[in-house]
This record gives sequence, structure tokens and C-alpha cells, in this order.
Amino acid sequence: MSSEQTLFIYHTNDIHSHFEHWPKIVEFIKKQRSFHERKQENMLYFDIGDHADRCHPMTEATEGKGNVELLNQAGVQAVTIGNNEGLTFSKGTLNELYEDAQFPVLVANLFDEHDEVPAWAKPYHYITLNNGIKIAVIGMTAPFFPFYDKLGWRIVDPFEILPNLVTKVRAEADFVIFLSHLGFPADQEIAEHIEGIDVILGAHTHHVLQSGKNIKGTFIGQAGKFGFHIGQMKLVINEKTKEIVDIEMAAIETPTMPQSKETQELLERLDEKQRHIMNEEVAMLPYDLPVKWFDPSKGPELLAEALKDWCNTKISMVNSGVLLDSLSKGGISRGDVHRICPHPINPCIVTMRGDRLKETILHSFTDRMQRLELKGFGFRGEVLGRMAFSGIEVHTKKLADQAEHVERILIDGQPIDMKKEYQLATLDMFTFGKLYPAIAESTSKVFFMPELLRDVFLWKLKQIR
Repeated sequence: MSSEQTLFIYHTNDIHSHFEHWPKIVEFIKKQRSFHERKQENMLYFDIGDHADRCHPMTEATEGKGNVELLNQAGVQAVTIGNNEGLTFSKGTLNELYEDAQFPVLVANLFDEHDEVPAWAKPYHYITLNNGIKIAVIGMTAPFFPFYDKLGWRIVDPFEILPNLVTKVRAEADFVIFLSHLGFPADQEIAEHIEGIDVILGAHTHHVLQSGKNIKGTFIGQAGKFGFHIGQMKLVINEKTKEIVDIEMAAIETPTMPQSKETQELLERLDEKQRHIMNEEVAMLPYDLPVKWFDPSKGPELLAEALKDWCNTKISMVNSGVLLDSLSKGGISRGDVHRICPHPINPCIVTMRGDRLKETILHSFTDRMQRLELKGFGFRGEVLGRMAFSGIEVHTKKLADQAEHVERILIDGQPIDMKKEYQLATLDMFTFGKLYPAIAESTSKVFFMPELLRDVFLWKLKQIR
């Protein structure tokens, strides 16, 4: 009798409510599960977070519970949360999100106001295979410190608690699997410096690891985004020594796979549910509200005004590209607002000196920034578009090459003061990365959560008479 056993692990990550491939994934998982059961092989399936994304009307309407139904149907063994589950839902909504989950939610680095792992989560979970091999599964999510703090959570740096946690579960288990919504660079660092983890199933940075990665005997897999791939690992385990003697890793493409009829039917039921919810009329618009991305228009200007008033500042700026379409006179539904502003983006206040604010405004008028096709940072549109302002007057003229040249900047009717500190209401996405360095480098930022940009826009629409 062979002393070797085979374990198959399948994993998805960063679906982001892109359900076009989800019925294919579920059908594949179902068939693989049946195949492995017939061969008496062990199989596990995990999702590594950002399954739910409020850019999709179904996720918005069901507050993520539709995503949980889909994961239940797929028979997932365990999940961790991504920043979309952790940060775009209010604390109350997240506390209720997994009420009907038929799987454990593993988040070892998130704590509530009592400094305990929330009731809907566990730091780790044990799975015993049919040959008696015991596996410990740990989950963690990316530590966006100021944002979790604003929502009433305490998030901890994974590197502070992971070594002791691995030591603890390793004493009870034969293998350790880490569900990591931390990103591939962090996964590599963990594999380099933290001993005792056999497998890291990664997410967040949307890497497609076609053949996986082996770093010091820790095997890393990540399956891209939007369900275009399913991660697969085949581990051959020596039952006596409890060692992995062989491994194969792959990222399997899903577009040509057959679909699960049951999952398609569930998605249709969820779509019908969301249409009923999103058809609710929430405002009455007395005039058309046009949106243009590269010219001044009323829609973005109203949003800039809303942002200024909501944040209680004297000035604001917002890129026109966050509004995807115009609104017509008449009744406005919840779905209309979501359709034109689907982004999980929060308002924020950034304190900036006048010279840095001027630098930012000048930068925003460049053709490169206005036509930038941004991906990520919560942005779900096509291009950044022209900047709209409230409380700021920007006087420009067209040059011979049709480029727009900024001649004067007035704040509250006065020339911008290069040494004065200004409080600017804007979008949290500008505080990330290098879009606008002067905003990202500000040492004073106040984030408004859990309100999203569309909540602020709807608040303003309701005031129009």
C-alpha cells in the first residue's frame, strides 16, 4: 500500500463581483470535487477575499449577502476577507454579512472594540483530511490602518502576529496554509522570513502565478482577478513523514469552461432581487444634469459642491470621470445613482499649503492626467477627466496647440496664497500612489467613512428643488 497521499487545492481571489465567469468556476469546482471523491483523493477549495465589490448592483443591493450565497453554493472550505469586504461596508453591515455563511471566515489580524476577533470570524481553522492528516488554515487581510480605525476596527500588521500564530497552529497540525489578502510582495517576504508555512494562497495584487512560486519551501499561488483563472495545487504527501514530496502548481483559465446551470439560475434570482431594490426612487431632479469628462459640466460641479458641503470645507476638487453618465430630469432611482457613480471611494479632507495646492491644480489640467485610464484605487470608471472645483476659480486660456493654460487661481475670490494652509475636500483615491504627489504626501488627512462618494452625491441631489 502506498504511503503517499495526494491533496488538491483550488483557490480563487479578487472576483470583485465580476460574475461572468463565476458559473464556470462553480461547475469546475463541482466536477473536480466529484472526480477526486471517486479517486479517494482529498480536495480543498478556498476564496482569498474581494469576492464582493459594491461596484456591482447586486452586491450593493444585497449588501454583499448575495456574494455569500454564491460562495455557499460553490462549497468553499474557508475564506478570508479583502479590503472591499473590510472597508467598503460599514461596521454594522460587515458584522451581519456572514450570518448565513456555511464556511468559516478567517481573519486573524482584525479586532473589534473589545480587542477580540469579531464574532463572525476566526483567526484559524483546522481541517482533517480523510487520511488523518491535519491542516491548519490561517487568514489575514491587508492592514489599511487609518481606514479600519475610522470604521471602528483595529487592524494589526500581519508580521507582528503571524510568527507566533504559525508556531501555535503548527504544534497542532501537520501542514499550515495561509490565506493571504496581503499582496504578492508581502507573500514573498513572509515566505522568506517566517518559517512553518507550507502554502500561501495569495490575493490583492491580482498576480497570475502560472506555475506558482517556491520560496524556501513555501509554495505561493495567486489566480489573478475577476475569475479569469482558478488556482490549482497538487501536493503529494508522505503520510509517515508528513512532508510534501512533490508539488504541481497552475493557474487554469476559465473563459472556455462549461457553466453551472444552478449558479446561473441563482445569479438570475439575485439580479431580479437587486432590480427590485435598486428601482426605488430616491430623488426628483427638476432639470437635466449633464456630465462631460473633458469640458466643464453641471454634474461634476454639483458633485464638487456636495463634497465641499459634506466635508464642511471652503474648497473642494473632484475629477469629472467619477461620474460615468448624465442624469435626466425627473425621478432618480437608487440604481441610477449607483450606475453613474459605482466606485467604492470615500470623501476626505487634505490639508495643503498653497504652493502644493497650485501644483496639484496645474497638474490636473494636463492632457495626460485628464485622459489617464486609471485602474485601481477604488476607481471603476474609464478616464480621470477634467477636474471640477467648488470654492476655487481657475481661469484658463487655450494655447495655439489647444492645450489649456492656467492663468489665475482664486480661492474665495482671492489669489491663492502660496504660504497659507488650505483644507481641501477631495477623494481618498488621490491620497494613494503617485496620481497627485502633493495630496499623497500631505501629513494631515481626514477620511469620511463608511459614506461613499455616491452617498454624498445622493445627499446633494435630494436637496435640489
